[in-house]
Amino acid sequence: MDAQNIIYNIALSAPGFLMAVVFHEAAHAYVAHRFGDDTAMRQGRMSLNPMVHIDMMGTVIFPLIGIIAGFMAIGWATPVPIESRNFKNFKSGMFWVSFAGPLSNILLGTFSSFLMVLLALHFSAFSYTQPVTQILSYSASINFLLAAFNLLPIPPLDGARMISSFLNYRQMKVYESFAQYTPYIFLFLMALSFMGVHLLGYLMQPVQGIGDLVTIIFFKLLGS
Repeated sequence: MDAQNIIYNIALSAPGFLMAVVFHEAAHAYVAHRFGDDTAMRQGRMSLNPMVHIDMMGTVIFPLIGIIAGFMAIGWATPVPIESRNFKNFKSGMFWVSFAGPLSNILLGTFSSFLMVLLALHFSAFSYTQPVTQILSYSASINFLLAAFNLLPIPPLDGARMISSFLNYRQMKVYESFAQYTPYIFLFLMALSFMGVHLLGYLMQPVQGIGDLVTIIFFKLLGS
């Protein structure tokens, strides 16, 4: 991929990617606040300002590597600090705070898809419509993929924390101890990708299908 295409892909994917990771972390902070933990709010993390959430590796370097390698921009922001012992109800707090991040991405992906279809159907004559619809298409895909990835039941992802909320203390500690192996799992998946075996891509194909289905539904609803 030449420099011009790299810059073009960054311009298309950066808005959706930044919104995805910022809304994800801000949602965690907001729901934690609602359940009685103000740790993230006191540190300024209950905000939609990207600067308070940026992680140099996850928000800048890793997505750039993905774009240069020909993949979609994907990564993470600095996780918000959560003190679960402050929750008014530990199990409910743990579940909903964990689910808040992926849920925000599902909602943002759905809204991006809605706007994309609305522009494509009713504002196609405007010169800015094509690049904006492409940005919204990237936003929808990135958000759905980020939601699905974080819902995987692999510690320390959100899906694992949601499952932990149903376990007793001993079971939760055993389950979360598997987090030490997670980096090796992802390194293995990345190594397979460089060898041409895109296992993670195959796992995420159903997610792309769901995103396509949402778009088709909006086309039918808004085009009628």
